[in-house]
Amino acid sequence: MKILLVHQFFLEVNDGGGSRFNEITRFWSSKGHEITVLSGMFHYAKGNKDSEYKGKKFVYKRHGDVKVWRCFVSDRYNSNFPGRLWGYFSFVFSSIWAGIIKVKGKYDLILVTSPPLFVAITAIVLSKLKRIPFVFEVRDLWPESAIDTGVVTNKTFIKLAYWLESVVYKKAKLINVLTPAFKDILITRKGVSPEKIILIPNGADFSLSDEILEGFNTADFRGKLGITNSFVVTYVGAHGVANHLIQLVEAAELLRDTNVMFLLIGSGMEKDMLITEVQTRGLLNVKFFDQVSKKDIFKYILASDLGVSVLKKTETFKTVFSNKTFDYMSCKKPVLLAIDGVSRELIENADCGLFAEPENHRDIANKIRFYMSKPELMITHGLNGYRYAKEHFSREVLAEEYLEKLKVIVQQQ
Repeated sequence: MKILLVHQFFLEVNDGGGSRFNEITRFWSSKGHEITVLSGMFHYAKGNKDSEYKGKKFVYKRHGDVKVWRCFVSDRYNSNFPGRLWGYFSFVFSSIWAGIIKVKGKYDLILVTSPPLFVAITAIVLSKLKRIPFVFEVRDLWPESAIDTGVVTNKTFIKLAYWLESVVYKKAKLINVLTPAFKDILITRKGVSPEKIILIPNGADFSLSDEILEGFNTADFRGKLGITNSFVVTYVGAHGVANHLIQLVEAAELLRDTNVMFLLIGSGMEKDMLITEVQTRGLLNVKFFDQVSKKDIFKYILASDLGVSVLKKTETFKTVFSNKTFDYMSCKKPVLLAIDGVSRELIENADCGLFAEPENHRDIANKIRFYMSKPELMITHGLNGYRYAKEHFSREVLAEEYLEKLKVIVQQQ
């Protein structure tokens, strides 16, 4: 098959963060399929555009056998909401142009992954022009998540977003959702036919974690970070409004009397505010690190005692799986989860962590104290998570399942 993937935030080779489609496309190309990606020049977790993209509209790259066209995204992406909105639409315009002018040859289908929802416009236009079907993927419910976090408040804009969403669901040949809750919502609230929906969730990348586990010197790495004698709690991911990491700073303040050290790894709109808060409160038990490569992320996790996943307390976030939770599981680390809903069900079914009430920094601190007093339980939870993810959420197995679903769509044409 020849697949055109539209993914505004497809990662660079050395980017940190969720690399799901980087791994999926690598797997698909290894099976002989031709993959071309239309992606942006600006990742949501980065503070600025890489220098290689300054002043350029399109840049062609290769990720192994995967072809990648980096398309223009406005430099104002992380400035404010209007800037971010223009960042979304600048990619829509540039990716449509790239799909018409730069991407040559006949493709079998288009796969577009959201958020942002607006990337679906690219898929709709190119699907019409190239006369091929498109598959739409829901990684996060939008516009609900933007509304719940207070990022979007304009009623006219919200109305237009819901209209676009309904058009996308109608025109897509197939819709993939990443959680069972998304599937329920699309059927019961959005009126989407169950036959049109598949469930291929996020998963754990064992290719890197297993590789690094072999011979990794944890003590040496901890020594380099200056955390040799600390109980290390690590958060990996975006530092944005939705993540609400201030709750970890507040928990750190309650844990001053312990040897707990928080490692916050990543970038985002609220990082400067969080650094200022830590300095203002005089906290010495919080360390910030810039975004690192996926391989290095696993090193930080393996050097930790506990992985933490948190989000803002909203109804919408009860429907999501936290990507970083799978990374902790694949590294045999117990999970402290401050996200209710399906993510909570996941760690409880796997018996691999503890739930803390979202935005309740006292509960977060208390759960950390509990873990500190139960080292044997931490080992058990870590092993439970690894085994459960290996059985149910291996990314390679899920990539094969996804591929089979896409083949059916192509064969129907």
